[in-house]
Amino acid sequence: MVAGKTVCLRRLSRGNRALEVRFNRFLGQAKVTAERIIESWGEGTVTAVEGRHVLAIQDTSEIHFNTTAQRRRGLGEIGKGNNYGVLLHPLLAVDADDGTCLGLLSGQIWTREGRRTTSHDDRELSDKESRRWTSTVAASRPLLAKAAAVTVLGDRESDIFALYASSTEQHFHVIARSMHDRKLADRTGLYETSHAMAVVDRRAIELPARAARPARLAQIELRFGAIELARPQSKFLRHLPKSLPLAVVDVREIDAGAGVEPLHWRLLTSHEIASVKDAWRIVQWYKQRWIIEQFFRVLKTQGFHLEDSQVGTSDRLLKLVAIAAKAAVITIQLLQARNGTQQPVLAVFKDSEISALAALNQQLEAGSKRLKNPHPPDSLAWAGWIIGRLGGWDGYPSSRPPGPITFKNGLEYFHAVAAGWSLRDMCMP
Repeated sequence: MVAGKTVCLRRLSRGNRALEVRFNRFLGQAKVTAERIIESWGEGTVTAVEGRHVLAIQDTSEIHFNTTAQRRRGLGEIGKGNNYGVLLHPLLAVDADDGTCLGLLSGQIWTREGRRTTSHDDRELSDKESRRWTSTVAASRPLLAKAAAVTVLGDRESDIFALYASSTEQHFHVIARSMHDRKLADRTGLYETSHAMAVVDRRAIELPARAARPARLAQIELRFGAIELARPQSKFLRHLPKSLPLAVVDVREIDAGAGVEPLHWRLLTSHEIASVKDAWRIVQWYKQRWIIEQFFRVLKTQGFHLEDSQVGTSDRLLKLVAIAAKAAVITIQLLQARNGTQQPVLAVFKDSEISALAALNQQLEAGSKRLKNPHPPDSLAWAGWIIGRLGGWDGYPSSRPPGPITFKNGLEYFHAVAAGWSLRDMCMP
């Protein structure tokens, strides 16, 4: 998938009907489950997180598959009930210091079986889809045991009291963007309290482009302070503490201009905020949430076109999504490697492939004595340099780094070479 930039089984098979049948049999095998594939996500991530401060970034994306009334493929409703598809909720590990994508940790993939008749407020967290925000983090804890620190990070949907409450018990921190004007322990409102805080700093930050807006430089005001968050009134939360000590970092755009929706983040965090520097650090970490948006873009219309898959049943589609998620992370890691991020080469390539990379590197360097691979041979950046060269990049530091198409071409060439390399010691009768 990484090399072919597609999840279409027919395209991946390159006209080889037998291979296409094998792919379909793999997805149809009862012993192959989406849950087991998700478990395998973290196998390479365990080593990568060791000794690092990890941002465990989570989010949910709806993947819309075209259906008809006669061919629903077992898919449930998404959106406002007028589309059908699959929901994907991954937990992505990112280095807090440099933004390196370390890999997937855990996640959930599901399709809705039908509409619920019981009110959302009359159900326990364990009986709601929102439980994914706490259960996904809990599932990742064994994988993060050797991390120096862990900060769970999410957008507005992760503004859940139970997630804040579980952070102390599970020894991680939380940063979440506020969705609700919650009550504080003194019965004041969160929004009123944060608005009354003094402006302590102003600066400009770069906002990346999104579908609905171009990239721009935003002028930001910063406020922060300690708060005591009151437990919601729900009877299902009475086992949790009556209040939690947290901090709020309020960043809001000023002078946004006509027709521009100003940025406004109220970030709730379990980190202690003692200075302006601490508050800006929280903002910087929250900006890393953009990596999971890139992950979803690679999976969908700007990458693998997952929505175009014609796999016929929901159980096979769930497995396909789980496999494609791993491929999307590898794609992001390779793109980051072009900038010299020092992630281990084993995060993406197997031992047999690394030996083929070493032979190709020797050949590429011999072709031009002035061009040497500048990266350590155990790093992913080293492999990225080779793949870029194979895809047509000239390798000079003064040139633009290789882009996704160059990496795609380089990977296709490399996988063909690696297949031949694996046959080099075979004896032919």
